[in-house]
Amino acid sequence: MFGFNVFPIMPRPFNTQYYCFSVAMLPGNEREDVERGGKIIMPPSALDHLTRLNITYPMLFKLNNEKKNRITHCGVLEFVADEGKVYLPHWMMHNLMLDEGDVVHIESANLPVATFSRFQPHSPEFLDISNPKAVLENCLRNFACLTTGDVVNIKYNTKDYELSVLETQPGKAVSIIECDMNVEFAAPLGYQDPDPGKKEETSDQSTTEMPPPSGFFPFKGEGHRLDGKKKRDLDDDPPAVKIPCQLGIPDYDWKPGTITFMRNVRQPVPKEEIKAQEFLPFSGKGYTLEKDDNKEKKVKEHDKEDTDKSK
Repeated sequence: MFGFNVFPIMPRPFNTQYYCFSVAMLPGNEREDVERGGKIIMPPSALDHLTRLNITYPMLFKLNNEKKNRITHCGVLEFVADEGKVYLPHWMMHNLMLDEGDVVHIESANLPVATFSRFQPHSPEFLDISNPKAVLENCLRNFACLTTGDVVNIKYNTKDYELSVLETQPGKAVSIIECDMNVEFAAPLGYQDPDPGKKEETSDQSTTEMPPPSGFFPFKGEGHRLDGKKKRDLDDDPPAVKIPCQLGIPDYDWKPGTITFMRNVRQPVPKEEIKAQEFLPFSGKGYTLEKDDNKEKKVKEHDKEDTDKSK
């Protein structure tokens, strides 16, 4: 009557139970977007019930396995499941210790916005990713919230990586929708720091076991000037001749920023073969140019005819 609400409508919680199944049991096409994210698929009756309760958005839910006392949080992707059923990602069912057809308790939840999270990879192979934070940020777009203690599964380059959520702030369960969250990574399980002492021992052993090079080394002589003057050296010491390494042995003298061209070292040719193949200039046959008398007579006769015509 006066334009304001004396008794505001208080949101009521959504609290019900469903039979849970993995996404692979969903009839129709495969849903990889559900399997790689943190959202579930609920029946249409749940949407009708939620709209009447006036709950807050985004819709976040608390999943509880009362038999095993396991709790996690998630969002909802679609309302297309069969009545009385709910479809969960496989990694979420593994965290809740649920089997196909078990009963799961679903309750609406209001979670604070995340400001910090800390993850721990389960495999040292996660360190091979060039930019793990960017990869994690791209994968978390399919998630709605995080819960401390969960094991999240992400996919990158046809490989699956499992990450444990060690810490979340400002609470044990946070919402990651449209938030600015700082991310840290703990050392992966099974990771060992490299020992610098072992590297030095292995490098010393490899240098001592390297056999001495042998064979012909090209460009080993000294240079001379054509005018007979003494060559000017930049350094007093003669230039060091780089000895090519044998095949299968690394070049331990290599320095960063340099390029080494491997050359095919040939064996020296014996002197006898060199003498047999010596080139002798002007060793061919000579010829002389003989005069043609008949040709000279014809030229003289032609000249006389021209003079007569001119007279």
